[in-house]
Amino acid sequence: MELKCNFQDKAKTILTAEKKLVQITGTALFTGDIAPSFPTLSGGTVIIFGEERRIEQGMKARNPDGTVNFCQLEVV
Repeated sequence: MELKCNFQDKAKTILTAEKKLVQITGTALFTGDIAPSFPTLSGGTVIIFGEERRIEQGMKARNPDGTVNFCQLEVV
């Protein structure tokens, strides 16, 4: 799919359970539910500004009625 998003670059280092450092390089915010057939967002890749980035973490922010307000992807 080709979608528009609000992308924010950032530099953040975290320590995983396997004692591995991961550099989170950005957050992509999408209006609504970008993957309605999936209950959660995880894995895969996205292309932002012509650069392929790996999805490290995903979130669907829900409204009180259960509908999805926006989706957030943390990418490396």
